[in-house]
Order: sequence, then structure tokens, then C-alpha cells
Amino acid sequence: MNETFDPATATIAIVTFNRSSLLARLLSSIGEMDVKPGRVVVIDNASADDTTDVVAGFQDRIGTELVYRRLAENTGGAGGFSEGMRTAYELGSEWIWLMDDDVEVLPDGLTRMGAWAPKFKSIQGRRYDYDGSEFYWQYRVSVPLGIPIPFAPADFDSRGYRPMNSGCFEGMFIHRSIVEKIGLPDPRFFIYWDDTIYGWLASLHTRSVIVNEFVLRRTRGIKQWDMGKRHLNASSDRYRYYIMRNRGIMKHYYAAHGKYNPVYFRLGTAATFAKEIIRIAAVERKITRQGVKNLFSGMRDGRRIARDRSFQVMQPLV
Repeated sequence: MNETFDPATATIAIVTFNRSSLLARLLSSIGEMDVKPGRVVVIDNASADDTTDVVAGFQDRIGTELVYRRLAENTGGAGGFSEGMRTAYELGSEWIWLMDDDVEVLPDGLTRMGAWAPKFKSIQGRRYDYDGSEFYWQYRVSVPLGIPIPFAPADFDSRGYRPMNSGCFEGMFIHRSIVEKIGLPDPRFFIYWDDTIYGWLASLHTRSVIVNEFVLRRTRGIKQWDMGKRHLNASSDRYRYYIMRNRGIMKHYYAAHGKYNPVYFRLGTAATFAKEIIRIAAVERKITRQGVKNLFSGMRDGRRIARDRSFQVMQPLV
């Protein structure tokens, strides 16, 4: 490991909700890391299962400080990651590594991420999918359209990284100096687009990159349409609502930074709607009335949010 990176200054922040068995597997993998972070923060989104007991069982055997925060209500992934970032930041962490509960960390994961830490301040590692295949993540976003670019190159050159202007909370590794400049993740997203916007904000202040380092492995199988290097995962009616609704929040962030073009953004909204219809038809193979209804409901509520002149984007911490 590069001697300028101190793993003790890093915190892994995990968000969990009613998946104690998956959380236990993740915590076990952290306990087996060859180099461990200074602490692990677990944000529990008011789980109704035995999550509290599971975390307590790891307190003396994970090999590093374990901080547990149980929220009073389910704030979604966005709210959980916002609280996880806030907790890690207030504990003085220099580096914050975000992840869901349905992954496990590879033994040398922090070593690999730490090797890039002296050069970059917003880093995304790579993941293996549930079946062991290489998971492709769309790391570039078309800002005018507000959608991922599906044909961004999947391969890496000799540099070992590619510039990105997006983010994924399933593995985002970010320095506190960037958190200070862009603030916390916006909990109002609840689920979806929260990490996309947060990663884009980070890229405005630093050179954000995805590196050719496999550091995580997914531990939960998801039904998907296999298109070779790229996959289209199954979703849910709830997700479909927020996919459309949260574009109203996205609009405010782009507008706040002078990047909002109403014509292009509407095209991006239409493309997002079409993609969700394809997802339902090709992956779930059943177009339901509720699924389509949620898309329209989300689009309606997103327009209301977009027109809200009182809406304020999250502010820097300093």
C-alpha cells in the first residue's frame, strides 16, 4: 500500500434494511480483510428483523471499531447514505467508503483502493456480480439529458482508470475534502438518482475516476437481461415511481449549476420512461397496470417538484 494512505483514516459506511443475513456476510468479509479501515458505520433504516442483534454479535470480532446507528424510520437508501456520510464525517474520517448490505468486500479491497487515494479524491472500484461475472456500471452521464451513457467504454487502457462524472453508493470511495465542498447526499431522493447526482457534484470539484480494481462482490442475485458486458436488472413498482419522480429533484441540481436545458432534459425523461417500459417487458416479462401507473405518477410528482421555486439544493459543509 502507498505509505501516504493510512487505512485507519478510512470508514466503511453501510446502509441496511431488513437484510440481516446479507449484512452479516458483509461484516464477516470486513473481518477477513488483510487491511481494515479505522471504523465501520452501520446505518439501520429501522429494520424489523434481528439487525440490531447481528451487529451486536460483531462488536468484538470484526477487528475494528463498529458504530451502529438505528434510524427512527426508513429513510430509503438516500437517507441512509446521507446519515452514514454525516456520521463518518463527524467522526473525523478522511476517507468514506459507502456500500449497501448486499455486497461483500474482497480481502485486499481497501489495499487496492488506498493505492489510488494519493492521486484521486473520488474513486469508484469495480464489482463482481452475484454469479462471479464482471459487473458493468455506467460511469458516464449525459448531463443535458440527465441519463447514463450506455455505450461508455467498458475496457481500461494502461492508465488503469477512466474519468467519470457519476457515482454509485455501492462502492463510492470519497475524501472528506470533497464532502465538505458538496455537502451530504440529499435524503429527499429516498431511492434512485441520489448517487448519480452526488457523483456528478463531486466531479465538478475533483477528477473523479473508476479504477480497474475489483474490490466488491454482490451477494444477492437479481433477475436481469444479459446483454454481454452490460445487463439490465429487474426493478420494482416502487423504484419505478422514484425513477421518474426524482427527475424533478435532478432538475434543481442541474439548474443550480447552470446546466439545465429544458428541451434536452425532457428528452432524457422520455428516454428514462421508455427504458423502464423495456425493463418491464424484457426483464420482468410482464407489463402490469401498477407498474405503468407508478411511472406516470412519478412523472407527475416530478413535474410538481421541478416547478417548486422554494426547493433548495444541499449546501456545502464548510
